[in-house]
Amino acid sequence: MAVLTTARAESPDTPVTAPGKRVRRRPSFGRVVAWAVMVAIVLITLLPFYWIVRTALSSNTALTSDPSSPLPVGFSWGGFARVFGLQSTEEALAQGGAGGSLNFWRYLLNSTFVATLVTVCQVLFSAMAAYAFARLRWRGRDRVFGLFLAGLMVPTIFTLLPNFVLIKELGLVDSLLGIALPTMFMTPFAVFFLRQFFMNLPLEMEEAALLDGAGKVRIFFRLSLPMASAPLITLGVLTYITAWNDYFWPLMVSYSDSSRVLTVALSIFRSQTPQSGTDWAGLMAATLVAALPMLVLFGVFARRIVNSIGFSGLK
Repeated sequence: MAVLTTARAESPDTPVTAPGKRVRRRPSFGRVVAWAVMVAIVLITLLPFYWIVRTALSSNTALTSDPSSPLPVGFSWGGFARVFGLQSTEEALAQGGAGGSLNFWRYLLNSTFVATLVTVCQVLFSAMAAYAFARLRWRGRDRVFGLFLAGLMVPTIFTLLPNFVLIKELGLVDSLLGIALPTMFMTPFAVFFLRQFFMNLPLEMEEAALLDGAGKVRIFFRLSLPMASAPLITLGVLTYITAWNDYFWPLMVSYSDSSRVLTVALSIFRSQTPQSGTDWAGLMAATLVAALPMLVLFGVFARRIVNSIGFSGLK
């Protein structure tokens, strides 16, 4: 044993350092290339956000004179002032705006209501369906689940027209409920995501609850849902961001300020007259304000989202 220890200590591959000093290894070529590629991807990803901020802080009239400048041209807060309705039509036109007024707080309330309604209902009903597919035993369960998952392969654009006809027949066109209804109950991805988690829960706990006299409904609400809090929060965040950023469906259904959401309202900053061009500063300021809550929400829950996806077995 002593001979082996001496041989290991005198091995030429073992670096000899003084006690208390850490060995500094030279980075390999592959590691350097990997970090370079990663930095390049991060810069390319952040470039659009930087350009949005740069345009939002520019004067709309000065942007035409130097559109390729990397820094704000004619620094101005006018774009944000037009977003929050702090400028009159005359002041907006003087700064190169389109002259349209954005009822920001009304549109923000509509977006918040729709995203919250879709998130709460979809998470609850998807959890019920996922629990039924994972724990309840009934004939044809796996086949029905396979057909349900087939909905993941159907492009969303194929369902827009049938959904619009249904919403029109229900009399929900130009309403917040009509915007939320197609995705309010459940989606194949949400059911699949939660089913993967429920299948990993230990059966012993549910069997013990059944012996104590608890029914399936009570076990679901009192035992399974609390244990699934992490994936439920993850699914809620992803659903909220998706509902908030939805554009094409609300554009088809809403026609007035009473049901117009924030993403659709950004079109107000486009040209209202043939003489004026697009209010790029106001449009980018409104885009930044609309996206900022979602960026903050994702930044806060990013680690939880990654951990939950990994635990659920999604690849």
